[in-house]
Amino acid sequence: MKKLLFFVAVTASVLFLSRCSVNRQLAEAKALGDCKFNISSADSIYLSGIDVRKFKSLEDLNPARYPQLAAGLLSRSIPLSARINVDIINPTNRTAAINQLEYKILLADQELFNGFLNQRIQVAAGGGTARIPVKLHTNAYKLFTDDKTRDAFTDLIRNLSGNSNSGVKGSTLTIKIKPTLALGDKKVNYPGYITINQEVTNKILLGQ
Repeated sequence: MKKLLFFVAVTASVLFLSRCSVNRQLAEAKALGDCKFNISSADSIYLSGIDVRKFKSLEDLNPARYPQLAAGLLSRSIPLSARINVDIINPTNRTAAINQLEYKILLADQELFNGFLNQRIQVAAGGGTARIPVKLHTNAYKLFTDDKTRDAFTDLIRNLSGNSNSGVKGSTLTIKIKPTLALGDKKVNYPGYITINQEVTNKILLGQ
């Protein structure tokens, strides 16, 4: 009987602690959803292996000037890689945190990147800040060739290059973040996405 009572007590304690853990994670994830997100800068940006800082004008994106772009168009493979630094500011009176998250970045309503970040992110209450470096990799062939996205993608590349031409439009990026909660050995996705829309210019993306 004593062993049975001990087992019941231990089981109840484990369930209670698990519930407390889940509730804490939910509260921290909710606080994260109330935080302010800002794309502060971008670096290590390459299109078909070419440093995008070379693309100072629309003519510079001409595949005839870069064999790598011409080859990418023929093979339908134009790799784009970058690191985007996202700042988080927590204005709430609660700690905001998450251990893992799924993210998507969209340009002109088309998915540009997606990925999974497996690291603890914690932002202190009362104006605490944190910076997340997000590494991105994608095949930009469709964005480069589709009539619906070509202009927006061209403006994005020119902004990423640091082009100061007043005729270059700011690029609106949409970031969708879905936190992942740990429930024992299982991972449970937070319902819905945290969505951030931001117009980014060459100055923002260069951290100026």
